[in-house]
Amino acid sequence: MVSTLVDKEKLEEAGYLILQAVNAKLSTEESKRTAQRFAAMIAEQCAFMAIDNSDIAKEFNKTFECRNNDIVIVKNIPCFSICEHHLALMYNMKISVGYIPNGRVIGLSKIARIADAASKRLQLQERIGEDIIDVLEQILNIKDVIVHIQAEHACVTARGIAKPGAITETIACDGVFCEASRKVEFLQAIKL
Repeated sequence: MVSTLVDKEKLEEAGYLILQAVNAKLSTEESKRTAQRFAAMIAEQCAFMAIDNSDIAKEFNKTFECRNNDIVIVKNIPCFSICEHHLALMYNMKISVGYIPNGRVIGLSKIARIADAASKRLQLQERIGEDIIDVLEQILNIKDVIVHIQAEHACVTARGIAKPGAITETIACDGVFCEASRKVEFLQAIKL
């Protein structure tokens, strides 16, 4: 379901413009295809930019009947994204997702795929969590979802203030997870 709306030609032109702007030598063997590699990388990282959360929900809607009404958690899903403010990488990202089923559970790999899809856009870390919640609520018809994300942001670690190792943590939640005790239960379960 990766978007075909990404204009790779424009991305390649942008890559060339960046290389020219920094006076890069474009004649070396190593740099001959740099703009093409740049275009492919950005296209991959923004693969879900033009895809709505409802379309993601349709794509990954694989659920199973289940009587369990205890919390389901998938933790430490590795992802990365691009910050929409600086076009800088959000990296070493770990996403943990919890929800309380209401008669149905989603395939566990689908949670990782949803996290990946929400990340493959120009994003804010906070919005990634909100998007994951939105998709899961659409698929499972529930409101009890929580997402914890921790990541390093190149806009903090490699430019401006330049503080390598600074980690940003965010929590997005809905339903019972807005209650402090349920939020603490989830955070303890993921060992934070």
